[in-house]
Amino acid sequence: MAYDPGNIFARILRKEIPARTVYEDDFALAFHDIAPQAPIHVLVIPKGPYVSIADFGATASPEEITGFWRAVSKIAEEQGLTHEGFRLISNSGPNSGQEVPHFHVHLFGGAALGPLLTQKTS
Repeated sequence: MAYDPGNIFARILRKEIPARTVYEDDFALAFHDIAPQAPIHVLVIPKGPYVSIADFGATASPEEITGFWRAVSKIAEEQGLTHEGFRLISNSGPNSGQEVPHFHVHLFGGAALGPLLTQKTS
């Protein structure tokens, strides 16, 4: 999957599309998902043009990588999730269900989340 600068997250970063922002710094932007799957469902995206976690890990600078993951930790703390727990998910590629070609993590919490996968594949 190639990076598409017209993807919805790139447009949110450029402020062309509004989002309910919960956090922003030099490395990351976090906002509420428009179709939440948990009481707290925040998307965290890096500010650079990375397609997936593999792309991010391979090509982002050490400062971007550290800054992004520190932001994720700070957001979890600010959302009150660190005591009871939370889940991070990053889909990568078509088999995972990745819909937007911009690396992002889903931060879920606010309730017991249940099993990670509900279907078994053969």
